[in-house]
Amino acid sequence: MPMYEFLCNDCNTIYTFLSRRIDTVSIPPCPKVPAHELCRQISRFAVTGSSKNGTSDDDSDDTLPDLPIDEAKMERALESLASEAEGMNEDDPRQAAQLMRKLTDMTGLKLGDKMEDALSRMEAGEDPDTIEQELGDMNESDLFTAASSRQGSGKRPPQRDETLYEM
Repeated sequence: MPMYEFLCNDCNTIYTFLSRRIDTVSIPPCPKVPAHELCRQISRFAVTGSSKNGTSDDDSDDTLPDLPIDEAKMERALESLASEAEGMNEDDPRQAAQLMRKLTDMTGLKLGDKMEDALSRMEAGEDPDTIEQELGDMNESDLFTAASSRQGSGKRPPQRDETLYEM
């Protein structure tokens, strides 16, 4: 049975719902305040095994931040950009940067500071390998930050309700 995650901006909480069937359209009411609207999230993926530092995934704190993104919006954006990516000149960093800008514009993702710097330098035509060397290793939190308008106002990250609700 598929599970889906939804963010309630009013409660600042992410809720998990279990569905008896695949359902990428329905949006349930907020479990705490049914009048509040929920926003579908990209769920964290379940991974088994060990991370590169030898700790189990449950012990690792090296995860992507919870991003308030509409899953359907992300899917449409990726489909839209797929044909453009196929015709892209892989040796031109400007084209790769342009494609990344389009993705962030279409999905509402906001780049982290290091990624924003790297992308700006690629747009200027700098060699991606040189940029990577100079910026060093980037962890997942350097890639994207939460980008909803409410999140940008200094609001703390959403809490996660561990209850599994039925859709």
